[in-house]
Amino acid sequence: MIVDAACYREGHRVSPAGPADVEDLRRRTGDGDVLWVGLHDPDASELAHVARAFDLHPLAVEDAQDAHQRPKLERYGDTLFLVLKTLWYVDAEDAVETGEIDLFVGADFVVSVRHGAGAPLDDARSSLEAREELLRHGTAAVLHVICDRVVEEYQSVAAELMTDVDEVEASVFSDERTQDAARIYVLKRELSEMRRAVMPLREPLRRLATGDVPGIGAGAAPYFRDVADQVDLVAEDVETLDELLSTAFDAHATRISMQQNDDMRKISAGAALVVVPTLIAGVYGMNFTHMPELAWRFGYAWALLLMGGSAAGLWWLFKRSGWL
Repeated sequence: MIVDAACYREGHRVSPAGPADVEDLRRRTGDGDVLWVGLHDPDASELAHVARAFDLHPLAVEDAQDAHQRPKLERYGDTLFLVLKTLWYVDAEDAVETGEIDLFVGADFVVSVRHGAGAPLDDARSSLEAREELLRHGTAAVLHVICDRVVEEYQSVAAELMTDVDEVEASVFSDERTQDAARIYVLKRELSEMRRAVMPLREPLRRLATGDVPGIGAGAAPYFRDVADQVDLVAEDVETLDELLSTAFDAHATRISMQQNDDMRKISAGAALVVVPTLIAGVYGMNFTHMPELAWRFGYAWALLLMGGSAAGLWWLFKRSGWL
């Protein structure tokens, strides 16, 4: 549905708050005015209605309807088409959820099509309307606040993942026996999801920051440079977290191997404590007529003492060597 549709003139909003008739707004747009129409999970008829009002290219409209695009910046005639992936974090499941924002940017309008629950744009619109000097940059200002809002969510998700990676590292190197392999795999998978949103966005933002995109004025370039720098920092965080998880997994596997070796030593030591007395008992149970100490009055006590003494000697030896 259409969440909001507004006309901005000389740095101020001149249309009523809330949804409005898009075609009527389009007809009443004057020179220097900027329209921002925001849609959230629109159906095909709603998107087609807006596409007719702004003469949007059908291929771009099809991409916006499908909402399964990678971040990209394309030009269709006089209209820019920018795809942003939105991210939000579900802590209970260690899951990074994804959505999408598709932006149509013309000379005097911006149409934002948001899919999913990520990066709601209400606060971005409020922030823009409170900054007259930024709003005077026209459609570039709208494009900037949306990109900035999306990248802020990237930073929040990266911070949440950093906390989870710290927890995994603490668990891997704790004194307790833990099973961290499954959680490490889940976090690496979520980092891959985040990488698919962040990495392809660096090139479009670089183009916007260097003024290589027609229709985006040079005065807006510093704003996009700031967003591009933030994306680069998030990309570095993603790579760092991925390396930390790989190291933690290697350490976890090594520790499991060492624990298994330690377990085998303990099992072997325990088996030796049983085998040696059993050997002595087996020798004395062979029922030979001529056997040392067989007719001795204290032979039975001697056999028990020999078994107990050998077990105690082995226990001391294994304890000293760290096997027990």
